[in-house]
Amino acid sequence: MEETVIVIMLKDSKTGFLEKELGCYKITEDENLIYNTYAVEDGEKTKVFMKLTTDREVEDWEFEAIYDYYDNETISPFVTSIEEDTECYNPTWCITFDFVSNIEEMEEKIGRILKLHKQELQSVYEAIADKRDEY
Repeated sequence: MEETVIVIMLKDSKTGFLEKELGCYKITEDENLIYNTYAVEDGEKTKVFMKLTTDREVEDWEFEAIYDYYDNETISPFVTSIEEDTECYNPTWCITFDFVSNIEEMEEKIGRILKLHKQELQSVYEAIADKRDEY
């Protein structure tokens, strides 16, 4: 199993520039589900912003179907917010969660979110497989 390393950078909320590296995290599975990620200081906390997407390009009819059948509650216990981003080519969800300075804890948190997101996507793909005519 190959590892991918993602880097979470601190983004300046005023300028939008990435200022410094907060950490590098090994992702062993489902790294292709991450569209992008960065962090912003929010008072005394640092919030991670991550966009999750699909593991393949979807057909036009699937775009709305995936949003209709995707259950945000699957990952909501592990994030502070989740919103659909309909401006992207494929279905995309913007999530936020608290940054954890412990590398192992962050890797576990990201891995758990990705695993649950992938499971939900697989469930959605199965649910919409025969719904083409409805969309």
